[in-house]
Amino acid sequence: MASPDAVATTGGATATDDRRPARRLLIDGKLVEAQGGATYASLNPATGEVLAHAPDATVADAEAAIAAARTAFDTTDWSTNTELRVRCLEQLHAALVAHRDEMGQLTTDEVGATPALLAGAQYDQPVAIVKYYADLLRDYPMTEDLGNIESRGMQHHRWVEKEAAGVVAAIIAYNYPNQLALAKLAPALAAGCTVVLKAAPDTPLITLALGELIANHTDIPAGVVNVISGVEPAVGAALTVSPDVDMVTFTGSTPTGRAIMAAASETLKKVFLELGGKSAAIILDDAELNMATIFAAFSMVTHAGQGCALTSRLLVPRSRRDEIVEMIKTHFSHVRYGDPNEPTTYMGPLISEKQRDKVDAMVQRAVAAGATLVTGGQKQGPGFFYTPTLLADVDPDSEIAQEEVFGPVLAVIAYDDDDDAVRIANNSIYGLSGAVFGDQDRALALARRIRTGTFSINGGNYFSPDAPFGGFKQSGIGREMGSAGLEEFLESKTFATVVG
Repeated sequence: MASPDAVATTGGATATDDRRPARRLLIDGKLVEAQGGATYASLNPATGEVLAHAPDATVADAEAAIAAARTAFDTTDWSTNTELRVRCLEQLHAALVAHRDEMGQLTTDEVGATPALLAGAQYDQPVAIVKYYADLLRDYPMTEDLGNIESRGMQHHRWVEKEAAGVVAAIIAYNYPNQLALAKLAPALAAGCTVVLKAAPDTPLITLALGELIANHTDIPAGVVNVISGVEPAVGAALTVSPDVDMVTFTGSTPTGRAIMAAASETLKKVFLELGGKSAAIILDDAELNMATIFAAFSMVTHAGQGCALTSRLLVPRSRRDEIVEMIKTHFSHVRYGDPNEPTTYMGPLISEKQRDKVDAMVQRAVAAGATLVTGGQKQGPGFFYTPTLLADVDPDSEIAQEEVFGPVLAVIAYDDDDDAVRIANNSIYGLSGAVFGDQDRALALARRIRTGTFSINGGNYFSPDAPFGGFKQSGIGREMGSAGLEEFLESKTFATVVG
């Protein structure tokens, strides 16, 4: 374990012309700058100012990281030394807890996370994932006895052993970088894999800070974890096509997931994808409207709508459309947005001006196509804020009802009966999540008819380290978290020996 150097914070950053990297890449156990010394700016989305500069990794950096991970997997006992892996995961958990203030402030500055989100999926919940897999690994059955069979006049004893999948390329998105990194890294390390973790281009600093914690505060051997950042698409592409990478796990958009799957097919890598969503919340005609509309409104503006599982379509009984729309409008008027450092702020900024422009363009096109703009639809500054936006009278086949917006925009769609609601909810290429409000038995029966990987009934929260998370259809392949999340990084080997 290296000396316990403190993780420096960039909290309260102001615009700067200093182009030295604030963080370094982690490659083969060493904290290094990118080859050639190139950097790029990471912005504070709440101000639009330069927060700091991050290393802009090259393809050569990616190849060095892959080589280090390959060597660590092939030549060390990492994949077979369960005791070491448990200890290292516990050390990582302890470091994340000890450096919560610095890491939390950096997450606020770079991601726009509010204090409430830091206490949830932006920091504290991801940290709990590391502890969950350390505990799970202690007792997880890595062997299964299949008993004997008779063949060719002899008895044959058979059993199955679980082995690490190998070298893993983990590529994450910007919206919840701690959650996405640790939900891949912790089970991969528990399984005995080695990892190259690529930060999202918009949020490199917080992921590189994770690499620094690993280097300075754990016994994880050199090469087992490598962390890189960069803006060039060729760097990510190198991870997906390298024959030395055994598995790719990616969280991000469905179009990018398709491209990664195609690239990985050249070497038939294992692919684990957590992709987009266009989830529906359904309010039944017997629902308690206050609870249902509060859920619909405030969940949609959580982290400014930058969540793949958020219920961005609200399906309402046609007979109660006006009442529900008015309630949502009122709820949106109570959303406090602004400086994410303020304890009373509920909604922070979008990640970038580019993303805000995309959201605004989709809203304008929806209105032009016939949707009613009830409230919102405005850019606010400084920073990349967008007001909570409610669209009513949305055509279920329109762009705004079919495409992922990734902003604080809720589309209201009226339905005629339960069958119609199910049809509209399933009318999507995605199948990540959903919600329903109404009589418990009726709501559960309806939920079982909708093709999604997760579902909330009357406000139930499924999200925790022990609960598998993932989607059907084009929302992805595989499951994060829970024992299912560990299984993604394991392979099964079947043995047999003659016993008689």
